[in-house]
Amino acid sequence: MIIGIPREIKQDEYRVALLPVGARLLVEDGHEVLIECGAGLGSGFADSDYTAVGAQIADSAEAIYSRAEMIVKVKEPQPVEIKRLRPGQIIFCYFHFAGSRQLTEGCLAKKIAAVAYETLYDTRGQLPLLTPMSEVAGKMSIQEGAKGLEKPMMGRGILLGGVTGVKPADVLVIGGGVVGTNAARTAAGLGANVVLMDINLDRLRYLNEIMPANVTTLYCDPHAIERYAIMADLVIGAVLIPGARAPVLIDRPLLTRMKKGAVLVDVSIDQGGCFETSRPTTHSDPVYVVDGIVHYCVSNMPGAVGRTSSHALCNATLPYCRRLAALGLDEFLAQDPGQAAALNMKNGRITCPAVAEVFPDLAGVRMPDGA
Repeated sequence: MIIGIPREIKQDEYRVALLPVGARLLVEDGHEVLIECGAGLGSGFADSDYTAVGAQIADSAEAIYSRAEMIVKVKEPQPVEIKRLRPGQIIFCYFHFAGSRQLTEGCLAKKIAAVAYETLYDTRGQLPLLTPMSEVAGKMSIQEGAKGLEKPMMGRGILLGGVTGVKPADVLVIGGGVVGTNAARTAAGLGANVVLMDINLDRLRYLNEIMPANVTTLYCDPHAIERYAIMADLVIGAVLIPGARAPVLIDRPLLTRMKKGAVLVDVSIDQGGCFETSRPTTHSDPVYVVDGIVHYCVSNMPGAVGRTSSHALCNATLPYCRRLAALGLDEFLAQDPGQAAALNMKNGRITCPAVAEVFPDLAGVRMPDGA
């Protein structure tokens, strides 16, 4: 199979979808690996690192998309990339279709096979390709939230962990999954008072056992969110429904009752966001203020730490990438139900139920040629 690795062009994105060691193994498997010139530079890998292991360097994205049978990326195709897609081409990356109708319609019209990192399950029912970036985003949410609390960033002007004789910040983390767990542990390590919420009681029991003493676990319901959001200096939105749009947990009326200068970090922004006032931002322009509340809604948070993130991501994706290339799409999907769940669309039809629920008018409707 011809496998193409384009350079990521989303704003402030520095990750690469394949490390040199991955290129080596794919070449040894008998595949042809095309790397766009400069694709690895943001993560610290030169073109020579790839050619040394047998990969070929393509001088343009057009060359990658026109030749490759399978495209392996990090982020969803951007508008200019969608134009380059070919019918039947396998695209293996993060899509998060539920967060963008434009992306969904564009990829449907191209009749690609969209194999999404974020909906692939392993034998334990976990999301192995989402987990490493969730770990990064969880830890970064506290870094960025702490920065947002500084007065020059329009925050309350407080130090997350406080100092001797001064109360630390109150942090609310909504969602006890991988993002929320890492966020809560990081905030607690800095000395903040942390409330961690989830709707899964078994998960809360587990978190209650492993978390530091300055983390309180609570069942997540509308009354609890309201009470603790009003008290919070920093709120982390870490809610995930795989493939689906994130639920809105803090609406505009509640926002107006929060402390002025408090910070919202919406890690769910890829899936539409879990705060009513959320909208995607970039690392170059990460925050905005609504009703006195600072919003941080960067849609590719791990992209800022490209070297760490690329290593973590590729450690997880490479085995599946090799398997997909070796088996081909149909056999890959038939081999395991968790792998089958990764297919979000094929031949102009949505195949992921969660995405179909978000866009019912597109579900089951095959897009015409040239749409």
